[in-house]
Amino acid sequence: MIKPSDIIAELESDFVELHKLLKFEGLADSGGSAKRAIADGLVSVNGEVETQKRKKINPGDKVEYSGQTIEVIKKPKI
Repeated sequence: MIKPSDIIAELESDFVELHKLLKFEGLADSGGSAKRAIADGLVSVNGEVETQKRKKINPGDKVEYSGQTIEVIKKPKI
């Protein structure tokens, strides 16, 4: 179930790197701050702490950071 604090990220490609997702969705001010948050163990992917900055995030993954949850889906083709 989607909560008001959830963010839906639609991917046009097959994956996005974790640090880029945090930056693109506005949860990090820069790529550097996203990388620091990941390295510090503040980000989880599918319920597990993730420290790989370039972890490939795929449709169906859930990323949690700073009280926000990002639900990643594949952008529908029109």
